[in-house]
Amino acid sequence: MEEDNEKWLFEISGKKSSFSINYKEIWHYRDLLLLFVKRDIVTFYKQTVLGPIWFIIQPLLTSVIQFVIFSKIADIPSDGVPYFLFVLAGNILWFYFSDSMKATSETFTANQSIFGKVYFPRIIMPLKVVLSNAIKFGIQFVFFLVVLGYYLGQGMAIHPNWYVLLTPLLLLVVAMIALGFGMLISSLTVKYRDLNFVITFGISLYMYITPIVYPTSLVLEKIDPKYHQLVYLNPLTSLFDFFKYAFMGSGTLDFGGLLYSFVFSVVIFLVGLVVFNRTEKSFIDVI
Repeated sequence: MEEDNEKWLFEISGKKSSFSINYKEIWHYRDLLLLFVKRDIVTFYKQTVLGPIWFIIQPLLTSVIQFVIFSKIADIPSDGVPYFLFVLAGNILWFYFSDSMKATSETFTANQSIFGKVYFPRIIMPLKVVLSNAIKFGIQFVFFLVVLGYYLGQGMAIHPNWYVLLTPLLLLVVAMIALGFGMLISSLTVKYRDLNFVITFGISLYMYITPIVYPTSLVLEKIDPKYHQLVYLNPLTSLFDFFKYAFMGSGTLDFGGLLYSFVFSVVIFLVGLVVFNRTEKSFIDVI
């Protein structure tokens, strides 16, 4: 029997390791990744009157409502900076995290029709989520800088510092946490669809244990000092504090908390990747 010397262009098989990411394959499908990102951005404001301005309206209206309720009515402090700017900074970072996490958590259920027909690296879908949301964040970030410039022009006590140069690294850590949680949840929702409702509710609650509408210093002031470390169990706490400190020069800056957030982001990303890789091999038979 003659030996079959036929060479295949592509071989589709299960990954050898649950930790693996085939970077060469992702690079090969880079055009598809960019196409998905473009589709997400364009379809968001297609056939709308205001277009990309909708990206700004979300944090703007949210910040205005929070300003009225938490500053004017509840009289919550903001570490000596204008409260509207304070919550706007937290909101644009929060929307990047929450939108990325929620969309990633729906990877398998939202794309089952595509996954069942065409092969491409499944990890592309979570990646396109964080990239498309990064573009949205960029638009909102420019708006934030405009508001920041306005308050600086008014002579407010705002002191941006060199930590602003670390914003891309900060965004990467936030993205890794969102991806990790999202990939983990997306794998669980393959079998347990009702988790989608729990996640929607859970994200809303998570917002209020993250220092967006209140400063971390206020929490530390209200609780017993022996419980201060519990505040930083939330990996987003130090990241949000760092972002606000970098651009406004006031607030709480905890380097130990930042190290914890970085380590947490790596661990949760790896855990999410392992579960995601294992699920993608057989999810089409379950979903």
